[in-house]
Amino acid sequence: MTDTLRPDHLRRATIEDADTLSSLGARTFTETFAHLYPPEDLETFLAYAYGLERTRNDLSHPDKASWILEDADGEAIGYALAGPCDLPHDDVKPGDGELKRVYVLKSHQGGGRGSRLLNTALEWLEKDGRRPLWIGVWSENFGAQRLYGRLGFEKVGEYHFPVGETRDLEFILRRG
Repeated sequence: MTDTLRPDHLRRATIEDADTLSSLGARTFTETFAHLYPPEDLETFLAYAYGLERTRNDLSHPDKASWILEDADGEAIGYALAGPCDLPHDDVKPGDGELKRVYVLKSHQGGGRGSRLLNTALEWLEKDGRRPLWIGVWSENFGAQRLYGRLGFEKVGEYHFPVGETRDLEFILRRG
């Protein structure tokens, strides 16, 4: 006897998902990047970037959208966030969009989950037509850079992204 696999469920997040997204964001960032930072820098950054108030603000912002990916048991395993571009680049114009976050828990990576989130966010960003889209990516995240390159994004700049007192070199990518 074999079990029938139930697919993951992807849906637009609502303000009621704030606690879930806040904790999922902190967890996925920690899984991916914690080894790079002193504990105090990581703690400061997580409180700022994934705090409940900021998450609620993102979810209630009329020009931003978040999605949550749940496994067959309803556990949140990934998410994406998109909205107006606020990357520090002179060519950013009002109306430009930004893919701000795409994360999947390590235990659930593979099987196209990240691509599903990514494509959903990109489609939403261009729902009213093509426009310039931006992504900030860590300079040493070579896999993400290759993926974004295949999607037509090109490096157009760089900046230092603060994580506590640590400053990471980030590449700024643009498509369109």
